[in-house]
Parts: sequence; structure tokens; C-alpha cells
Amino acid sequence: MPKHSTRAAAAAAALACLAACGPLPGGFAEPAGRTAGRQTADTGTGATGTGAAAAPTPSAPTPTAAAAPRFVPGPCPKTPEPVEALATAQCGVLEVPENRSRPGGRTIRLAVARIPAAADKPAPDPVVFMAGGPGADTFDDIPFLVESGLNKDRELIVMAQRGNLHDRPNLACPEVDRFNEQAVGLGYDAQQAERILLKAVTDCRARLVADGVDLDAYNTTENAADFADLRTALGIPQWNVYGYSYGSNLALTYLRLHPEGIRALAIDSVSPPQSVTLPWTWGSTAEGIRAIFAACAAQPACKSRYPDLPGLLTEQVRKLEANPLTLDVTPPGGGKPVRTVLDGGALLNLIVAFTPRPKDIPAALDELSHGNPERFAQARAAGSVQRTGEFAHGLTNSIACAEWAPGHSEADVLEAGRKVYPDWPDSVLAQAPQLPFQYPVCDVWDVADRAEIQRVATASSVPALIVSGSFDVKTGASWAKEVAADLPRSTSVVVPGIGHWVVPQSPCAQRVLASFFARPTAPDTSCVEGLEPAPFTIAPR
Repeated sequence: MPKHSTRAAAAAAALACLAACGPLPGGFAEPAGRTAGRQTADTGTGATGTGAAAAPTPSAPTPTAAAAPRFVPGPCPKTPEPVEALATAQCGVLEVPENRSRPGGRTIRLAVARIPAAADKPAPDPVVFMAGGPGADTFDDIPFLVESGLNKDRELIVMAQRGNLHDRPNLACPEVDRFNEQAVGLGYDAQQAERILLKAVTDCRARLVADGVDLDAYNTTENAADFADLRTALGIPQWNVYGYSYGSNLALTYLRLHPEGIRALAIDSVSPPQSVTLPWTWGSTAEGIRAIFAACAAQPACKSRYPDLPGLLTEQVRKLEANPLTLDVTPPGGGKPVRTVLDGGALLNLIVAFTPRPKDIPAALDELSHGNPERFAQARAAGSVQRTGEFAHGLTNSIACAEWAPGHSEADVLEAGRKVYPDWPDSVLAQAPQLPFQYPVCDVWDVADRAEIQRVATASSVPALIVSGSFDVKTGASWAKEVAADLPRSTSVVVPGIGHWVVPQSPCAQRVLASFFARPTAPDTSCVEGLEPAPFTIAPR
């Protein structure tokens, strides 16, 4: 299992997650084998990959009348890549109503795994995990969680959010995955790209609706109720919650609506339910990029070699948007060269996807300015290889269109972009980072407005840990302050030099998290003191 064998591998994969706003075609989604793509919400961010995998066929929901939620033991899912921890896990499905507001409706099945603690005498309260996305394969995150020590002293419980891979129904959109494969050869914000994407979304929606899927039922309120039902169905008196990116949004909603049985709440790469909108993405993106550039300026070697990174980025975005590069590029995993278009929008979104990694961004921009686009072109070409059928684009769109898009317009996205990057072309600023053409997509997806229901702050006295990375360009670190203001028993830490989904990338964050679950009101955060970003790559002149 080389993909999950080291902490470095976990970190690299996690950086491709979706942002608070969703999978990036590539987090609000995020890790293993996820790279920059399109229309896939961390966290930005969708589930793209470096190698094709067998594509499960999305199937219709179980057409049985809804009954009381129950857990049904069964075999663990067959994952696209082996997950070692599942060999000793207890698995099954949680059966819940598809739409709790419609009594007598159909039942859906959500995949669940209970991974035993490594300790001989584990603590009695498990940890339940809430993944990023929305739409990313939760089971794909298990190796990162185990390597991060989530099951060291406690049982780890993982459940795929409704509509995800291994659930029934699965709201995958292979149509959108196929668009993502084509998109690398199109302008990021080109009209042709928009037409092809909207056709893919239209076809996916029609297929899901024909299968009987109630798209309005795939939202954060129902997701939160699923986890409340899971705790009850498993007979667990009390547990701890850990969620990242969109999972932090879900965790906060869960705490607000179903506080019973929650001992402690840890959230990583925070996307505040009350704040997340499509225009919001621009502020987070700019905050993370500024932090990366400021860290370079604080290192003498980096500052000397790359004295004006903000100006260099603006110059290259403008240049590429005016005159895109069209290249034949071999994808990182090998194979035939693919036609790859690198324009201003693609450049920005590759940075948001952490491809290249933050430590390499100054060097990559400098090389690009001197006629060598290899780092960015390779990252762009990686999107030509998709793990078709693994990412639940349907869940992404149901949540994005019901909870993030309402109350704002395309003009608001453009205005938010102009505020942070006034010298950039409008064609780049008109698209929310990681979610291109989302308003036209939402016109097609056509789900009910849930903004008033979802955009509510969570106030609670439950002990909480809030973990952020200073280099996070999907869910800016400053948003943790807004959440902490309503959680009086919270502890906040910002880990320097780390991007989206902090815990798998930072041994210090792992120690802080373990300390928090052991002592929720007095975690040991001392390891954060004195941490500094790692040195940036200094390319030869």
C-alpha cells in the first residue's frame, strides 16, 4: 500500500482535498489520490486520482418504506485500493430515511466501519470521523486517520456521508468525471468548458432523479441526523467527534442540532456553517496565498531569490489569461501525452489545490516566468486521469446549491475576487475557486434553498479543539476565531507551514489531538510553540 505507507504520502494526498467550499475537482474535499480537477468540491475539493480505478455503478436507493433507523452488521466494503484497517474492523450499514420530513418515504443505506483501538485497554468513548468534501470517499481517509493515531487509544468509527461511495444510493456522477478528464485541454473558464460541464451535470441529475433519488434530502441537516442515529443505533452513550473541512461544517451542525452524547469536538481546517458561501472562497484563498508568500519573505534565502511573489503571481495570472499555453504533457503517472491548457484560472486553482506543494510554489512561479511551465503543466495534466465513479458530485451539488450559493450571485463572487486581487482579470475572478460555473450548475441542479436553515452559528459549552494550518488556501486559518467565539470551552491552534487537513501532515497536531481527547478541557499545545514553516525550494538561477 505505497499510497498510504508514510506520513509524507498522507500529507501530500491531503493537500489535494476540497476546500470549505467543496471538493476541488480534485477538498470542501480532499486526500488519497486526489489531485486538482474540476467540479468536485477540500475543502476543496473532488476526488481525482493519479490512476484509474474500477468505477462502481451508482445504484438506486433501497425502495423500501422508511422505518426506525437501525444498524445492520455486514461485510466491509470492497475499496478501490486496499485499506488494511478494514481487515479487523466490524462493518455494516446504517439504514435511515432518505428524507425525514417525508414519513413513509424510502430508506437509504450508509456504510459504516468500526475500527478497534490499538491499545489493550482503550478508553470507553470512541471517536467518530466526519470527512471533508462533501462527496469524498470517507473510507479512503481511513489510512490517514490510523497513521495519525485516531484509533490508538479509542475505537474509530467511520461512516460514509449519505450519497457517498459504498452507500446506497451512491450520488456519483461519472459524467462529471469524464468532463474533468477533458477539462485539462480546455480553458479553465472557457465557454466550451461550461457547456460540456452543464451537459454532464444535466445528464447526471436526470439519471439520479430517474432512479428515484430525492436530491433535496442530501444536505447537512440530514447528514447530521444520520450521525445522531448512528450513535443511538450502536448503543454508544458518549463519543468524541473529529471532522475536517466540510466535515467541520457538518460537525458543528451536528453539535448544534444533536448535542446529546458528544463528549468533545475536534475540528480541523474550519468551514463555519454561518459563513460559507461561494464569495467566501476568495477570502480564504487570498489569506492562504498571502501566508505562503509572507513565510517566504521571512526566510532570507527565499526572500532574496523571490523578492516579489505577489507581483509575480499577478503577472503570470494576467499573462496566461491573455495568452494561454497549450502543451502536450505526459501525466505524472505516465502514459500518452495529453493536450493541456494552462491559463490564469488554471494557474490559480492549481495553487489552491496545493499542486505544486506550498514549498515549491515560489520556485514554480519563477520557472514559469522564465518560460518553464513544467511544474504547473504536470499538475494540470494529472487531472486527465480520473477515478471515475468514486466521488459523489451529486452530494457536492446538492449541498453547494442549497447551502452555499443562495443569497448571492455571480456578481458577488466577482466582487469578492476583485477585493482581494484588484489587478487580476475578471474572467479569473468570476469563478469561485475550486467550483467553476457553480451558479449555472445550480440552475441545473435545482434544489431548495436551505441557507436560512444552515447558516447558523453553533454555540456550545462542549469542550472543543480547533486546528488550522497557516498555509490553508481552502479554509483560511482566521475563520477559526469566528467559530471559537461561540465555543467558550474551546482551544485553538494554528500550525505554521501546513495547508488543508492539518492532522495527517503534522506530528505536533497529532499530539495535540491525542492530548485533547485525553483531557478535553486542558490539551497540551506546547509543541506548536516555536514551529516554523519548512524551508522553501530554491531553484538554481
